[in-house]
Amino acid sequence: MIVDDDDSVRELLEYVVKKEGFAVVKAVDGEEALLKIESLPPDVILLDLMLPRYGGYEVLRRLQNGVTANIPIIVITGRYTVRTTTEMIRQESNVVEFLEKPIKTNVLASLLHRILKTEPPTLEAKPKLPGW
Repeated sequence: MIVDDDDSVRELLEYVVKKEGFAVVKAVDGEEALLKIESLPPDVILLDLMLPRYGGYEVLRRLQNGVTANIPIIVITGRYTVRTTTEMIRQESNVVEFLEKPIKTNVLASLLHRILKTEPPTLEAKPKLPGW
């Protein structure tokens, strides 16, 4: 699941996640995210901290109990956060990584495969064109 209120960031994350072979569910704010997570818990959550209608911190807190307590969360932020805040967020039981924007797509792809214990899709061999 991708939770971000910025259309362009959400589209980029969706592109990366789909390119790596994963299905995507998106939410534009904390309230929508919590409703979708409760109805169909995802395998991993990419969560922006700065969200309307329940910020990322509130969403994190609500996901610490029950069925959602074991869903790995990758926290994403575009704001500078001091080290103590970053460390506090990392101590939440299901936060597995903290990434700052701009997101390095290769790092995100690798991280998703490590968390979900999957392998990146293989590129099909392209036929060589005559003269190439």
